[in-house]
Amino acid sequence: MGPHSTAWVARISDEAIRASWGDATFLRGRSYEAAGHVLRYSTNRTGSIEAVVRGTGKKVYRTFLHHDQKGVNSTCSCPMRMRCKHAVAVLLAARESAMEAVSPVSSWENVLAGLLPATGSEDRTIELGLEFRIDGPLEQPNGLTLRPLRLGARGWVKFQAGWLDVVANYRGVNYEPVQRETLLQMARLTGRQQYTHAIPASVSLADLGPLGWSLLRRAVDAGIQLIPGQGIQDVEVGCEPVRIWLDVDFRDDGSRQLTISGDLGPIPPDGRRFLIGEPAHGVGELGAGGRLRLYPLAGTVPDAIRGLFNKNLAVTIPAQDVGRFQLMYLPGLVHRGLVPPGTWDPQDLPHPKLALGLTHEPGHRLLLEWGFKYVFGETSVDVAFQPHVEETFRDRETERSLEGVALRLVGDYPALCELRQQRLIPKAAVTRADAARFVTDILPRLEAAGVIVTHNGEVPGYVRATEGPVLSVGTEDTGDNDWFNLHVRVTVAGRDVPFEQLFRALAAGDEAMLLDDGTWFPMEHSELDRLRQLLIEARELVDAGPGGQLRISAYQAGLWEELARLGVVEEQPRRWRERVQTLLSLGSGEARAPVPEGLDAMLRPYQEQGLAWLAALWDANLGGVLADDMGLGKTLQCLALLERARERAQLDDAPVLAVAPASVVGTWAEEAARFVPGLKVVAIRATQARRGTELAEEIRGAHLVLTSYTLLRMEDEAYLEQTWRGLVLDEAQFIKNHRSRTHQVARRIGAPFTLAITGTPLENSLSDLWSMFSLVAPGLFPRLEGFNEIYRKPVEKNGKTDVLGRLRARIRPFMLRRTKREVLRELPEKVEQITRLELTPEHRRRYDQHLTRERTRVLGMLDDMDRNRVAIFRALTKLRQLALEPRLVDTELPPTPSAKITTLLEQIRELAEEGHRALVFSSFTGFLKLVREALEAEGIEYVYLDGRTRDRPARIAQFREGDAPVFLISLKAGGFGLTLTEADYVFVLDPWWNPAAENQAVDRAHRIGQTRAVNVYRMVSADTIEEKVVALQQRKRDLFASVIDTGEFRSTAITASDIRGLLE
Repeated sequence: MGPHSTAWVARISDEAIRASWGDATFLRGRSYEAAGHVLRYSTNRTGSIEAVVRGTGKKVYRTFLHHDQKGVNSTCSCPMRMRCKHAVAVLLAARESAMEAVSPVSSWENVLAGLLPATGSEDRTIELGLEFRIDGPLEQPNGLTLRPLRLGARGWVKFQAGWLDVVANYRGVNYEPVQRETLLQMARLTGRQQYTHAIPASVSLADLGPLGWSLLRRAVDAGIQLIPGQGIQDVEVGCEPVRIWLDVDFRDDGSRQLTISGDLGPIPPDGRRFLIGEPAHGVGELGAGGRLRLYPLAGTVPDAIRGLFNKNLAVTIPAQDVGRFQLMYLPGLVHRGLVPPGTWDPQDLPHPKLALGLTHEPGHRLLLEWGFKYVFGETSVDVAFQPHVEETFRDRETERSLEGVALRLVGDYPALCELRQQRLIPKAAVTRADAARFVTDILPRLEAAGVIVTHNGEVPGYVRATEGPVLSVGTEDTGDNDWFNLHVRVTVAGRDVPFEQLFRALAAGDEAMLLDDGTWFPMEHSELDRLRQLLIEARELVDAGPGGQLRISAYQAGLWEELARLGVVEEQPRRWRERVQTLLSLGSGEARAPVPEGLDAMLRPYQEQGLAWLAALWDANLGGVLADDMGLGKTLQCLALLERARERAQLDDAPVLAVAPASVVGTWAEEAARFVPGLKVVAIRATQARRGTELAEEIRGAHLVLTSYTLLRMEDEAYLEQTWRGLVLDEAQFIKNHRSRTHQVARRIGAPFTLAITGTPLENSLSDLWSMFSLVAPGLFPRLEGFNEIYRKPVEKNGKTDVLGRLRARIRPFMLRRTKREVLRELPEKVEQITRLELTPEHRRRYDQHLTRERTRVLGMLDDMDRNRVAIFRALTKLRQLALEPRLVDTELPPTPSAKITTLLEQIRELAEEGHRALVFSSFTGFLKLVREALEAEGIEYVYLDGRTRDRPARIAQFREGDAPVFLISLKAGGFGLTLTEADYVFVLDPWWNPAAENQAVDRAHRIGQTRAVNVYRMVSADTIEEKVVALQQRKRDLFASVIDTGEFRSTAITASDIRGLLE
């Protein structure tokens, strides 16, 4: 630092800095100094300071400070140029350094010295006074002003005692500290102390505001003498606030006179009173001889009273206007406190009544307008429902009470009230039945409650029906094989209710319906409510026929049955009765069918029931879903049906097309040859280009044609050109995507009978069901949009169990499902358990490192999940691979011990020694490769199968007929078409999103033919995404059970919230 003196800096107080720079700049500068923004400074011979200060970012400014008799001046290279925060920071830094140099006392002494009066100084303190003077008309804001004075040798003087001197005190005058602090507070109230150049010699008492009165009292307590100035002889400040009001005098002529009054009483002779401030916060009184009395004002008064007050005027209300005064002005004056109690009679205040104006328009339209009526004597005022600002006379508390009474009477009319805010709608309209119900039911109650009602227009003669509605239903044949017209008829008191009007009223949820003759009836009957639900379901699910006619399909027999229960069943076509009866018998389990003689197999009882169910659908030309649990012989039941059809010569003219995954086509051919040798089967295993023959030639004379989904898609035109007696879709979950080409081709096949075979008709959401039934029973849920509105959204989003029960009732005739637990008592037990394995330390480090990076990226994409779905699931797949083995993500990583492979090898060795055999599944062939390498290193024999294996049958035979203790299978390749009852242990190395895929893989071993208990081990890496996947699997199992079996529904769609949970 420079060698030159900066003693002046040590004498600069915080108050002086605040006075010159303002509070805000002082605080910012102090923060800059504390943060070390003052990089360096130096002083010159005159004591001026030059400094370098760091600003925002990398900016650096040069700051200069100079001190003279007028105070401290500053300049800076920053945009402010002068009086900036950089100058304050320099001043504080220099002051701290100067104080340390001048007073090298121990730190504790420095602290305590500031708390005690200065010692060694015999300077006496300078007393301060406050001069009051009249500088203009007292009614004006600046009429009465104040300025400080100091006590000199010859009395009170202005020298070194102005507001600027007191605030800045550049001269270092030793003012009495308490008195100076009080005057500083007054200066702050004016807001001008922020900038010293803006401080005038005098300030207006009006500018001090309401807080100024407490400072005036504090000034008197501090010994500051109140000095009369120009136009004043004596000054006194009252302590207690005073009130002012209007006295209402009743005159003999019936008029009223309002005069200014208050706590101060009458104005002294030759005196005057005036309000101080805008808005007024004080009252002044200047008496004879210049005696000034000042009082704070209690509360606030309207500015309009200033003229009356200052001029001491009176207001006279003529007798003929008293009613209007009492009605429209007195309540507002009372409310504002301008007319005190005792000067008016509470009975003089008007009380409102609720008013309702009704306008009856053609077409049964009723307009309602609410308002209020105020009455005093013969004078009345109609006001709008919502008050205007100038209507201060209104009694809002009573109005709200009256509104509450009306709300309770009309609360069930949503069009008349805001239910959330509990308010009436000022202007509203109701039509038809609502208008009739309002006039006959609600209006009499409103009038009884005191509501003033006026009518405009002719009041219709509405009548409420005394009898309930009678329903009848019927159908009409349209000539279309699948569709019938549906007729619903309702009568009330012998009058027919137009169906379209009824349906619109039911669909809209109307509470009543009006007939053309003015008769109306409530629609709160349970039969009508159920009819509404059924008709909405019918219209949402089915497109209307010609002319908007409501239609129904035989597939909707359950819907018809519920309609028939509601009323009288009228005429029905014979074809309709037969088809509906067939379907209803399917749902009841009453159907029976003999086992065909050509079937070379012994059917179990449940399989005989399955054959009867299939035969009933076949005979009625209806489709269905055979959804038996895996391993219960669904293929055998289907072959039995086809043999029955062959024996009845129903396949002579057209064969049945069975479509399955390519790996299962061979199984179908083998089982057909084994169980139904009389059935001529043709398996299409290649395209026409490779076969060399056209499809028609290839399948000539066949009863059953087998092909794969891939070939059906590739050669769709060839298959669509043929005539098929039936269509069988095995593992139908493969074509659940209704937008896929394969699904579209299957829908266009046009066979009279379509059967879907799957153990998992529902995997992810209810839309899977719609896709399945759009193939086998297209008349059941024709429109996806309607299905979503009626079933999917209420069930999946809102968990409505009643809707779920209705859905299950609709699909029951067309879906047959039995579980192993229900029908195979002799099937050995399946024991399942989850094996939780801790990752090795190195594996854990790599997993957590990748998780941290992927979590941030995935969470950022969840706001637009649909758009980022592929990227999100790709990231989640990487996490699943990392939970298994880091090398699946980065092949360059060195090998690390794998907890899963180590545990698996230990189990395999022990099982092999005991003569057991195991199936090992994984979703990732890369991980199966690592398992193969580990088995080979241990010398353990195995068989391997994945989706790329060409000799699939040979591999299966190798395991079934050989002695290898382990069969490694990819989850996708082993999920269907396999029977591997030779194994009694199953290991699932990593959980898959869809539990159905795992269940299908596990049930390769747990099926008919198994004689030993099957043990299933699901290996899960602890504290990884795998544990979260297992939780999601359980939710999907709940969905399947609630819809396909029984139970309470729980939504299972994978949402953004689920994905966040996976990353926690």
